[in-house]
Amino acid sequence: MRSARIQSSASCSASSSSTFPHPPCLTSASRHFKLPHLLSPPAVSISQRVSRNCLVPEMTQFSFSKHSNTNTDKKHLFHAGVGALETSNTQAISTGPLTGEEKIGVLLLNLGGPETLDDVQPFLFNLFADPDIIRLPRLFRFLQRPLAKFISVLRAPKSKEGYASIGGGSPLRRITDAQAEELRKSLWEKNVPAKVYVGMRYWHPFTEEAIEQIKKDGIAKLVVLPLYPQFSISTSGSSLRLLESIFRDDEYLVNMQHTVIPSWYQREGYIKSMTNLIEKELQKFDHPEKVVIFFSAHGVPLAYVEEAGDPYKAEMEECVDLIMEELEKRKITNAYTLAYQSRVGPVEWLKPYTDETIIDLGRKGVKSLLAVPISFVSEHIETLEEIDVEYKELALESGIQNWGRVPALGCEPMFISDLADAVIESLPYVGAMAVSNLEARQSLVPLGSVEELLATYDSQRRELPPPVTMWEWGWTKSAETWNGRAAMLAVLVLLLLEVTTGKGFLHQWGILPLFR
Repeated sequence: MRSARIQSSASCSASSSSTFPHPPCLTSASRHFKLPHLLSPPAVSISQRVSRNCLVPEMTQFSFSKHSNTNTDKKHLFHAGVGALETSNTQAISTGPLTGEEKIGVLLLNLGGPETLDDVQPFLFNLFADPDIIRLPRLFRFLQRPLAKFISVLRAPKSKEGYASIGGGSPLRRITDAQAEELRKSLWEKNVPAKVYVGMRYWHPFTEEAIEQIKKDGIAKLVVLPLYPQFSISTSGSSLRLLESIFRDDEYLVNMQHTVIPSWYQREGYIKSMTNLIEKELQKFDHPEKVVIFFSAHGVPLAYVEEAGDPYKAEMEECVDLIMEELEKRKITNAYTLAYQSRVGPVEWLKPYTDETIIDLGRKGVKSLLAVPISFVSEHIETLEEIDVEYKELALESGIQNWGRVPALGCEPMFISDLADAVIESLPYVGAMAVSNLEARQSLVPLGSVEELLATYDSQRRELPPPVTMWEWGWTKSAETWNGRAAMLAVLVLLLLEVTTGKGFLHQWGILPLFR
């Protein structure tokens, strides 16, 4: 008996059945199929999958060039504000000894998070100083930093409450450092004496810090490994845009060979590790067979998928399918569903939404729910506070009586060992043609260089709405949109007056001046 996938009424939207323009390598014909309702007949077979035997558009040995005119405008658009980082306490990165003639490095990429409550405001500043988070018109781009400062100061008190509820800071740095160390050990055990570095997007250790250490260590071959199982232009893409801007302006990095493992959700070690955790948590319920498995993934704006061809939704759906296939091999055929969390602003995001789906499941009489944070491999604010507190409370209020949550993978041995295998398998392709037939199951996004991946999956990035919109009022989506635009214009005018006159409440509060 196949597991029945639950289709929430909240999911009956354009996003659940629409298709997006596939990049050259994607040839899926049926990724967006309708799935059965609760306790309906078995779900559609997932044997209709994308072809794995395609090549990335041909490239020989890729390198960045300071003087190349190819894609110059595109490169400029991807610049992620390297100089906008704010810090409260920069910490050095330590690495161990390395032997061998050709030094190999692995760069783990992640979002980052404030480690203490004092870090919250500068962390938010770094986040909102990213032009891809808050995008200003060209005329007002000089206000990016003042606006980021203003918003971070306003948001910090509420954000501090969230971080205080999970112990006073994000554990993401500690967990990612532990994952890096375990990955290094696993690589050495597999006779690959590599150094492993951690580069965070918005907090310590910053990607720039990691790159400086890579240069100091004389790394000749670099494998870039984002710690996001599924590729998205809003997560891995943001880090890759930053890397591109760093690489392009540095002669050493221009000549350093590298490759990117953009996603790895389909790997056997990851799938089995997730399945093991789900199976273990199911056994904690009095009636495991009656539990609905609730996959909750971080959302992205719908336009990223439908207009820019972001493969995130397709990869997420296939990831869930693969996990359920593995569970079925173990005679576990529970009903399941997938929803997307953490949306902000009036911009439409991927549906169904996690909160709406939880309410809908309660209405349908579901009494036991097991939440699975499918897009996260480390515990942080979105698992420890959003899922464990907010969504649990919502579930209990909606009539769901039994709640459980699968922990993030962290340093699960099988997971870490499989990441090491992924690194080893990618080494022959560092600086060479990127091929996607390393093994039977490959991700929808094949191996490639930073620039190649951005050119393929990020070409329309500047035309998309920003993922964060700060103002949400009004009675309709149209009203919310225009209210937001009016508010943004008013704030920009006030900031312009503050900057030009040197007077105003921001100066009185000590927020301005920023430029020294």
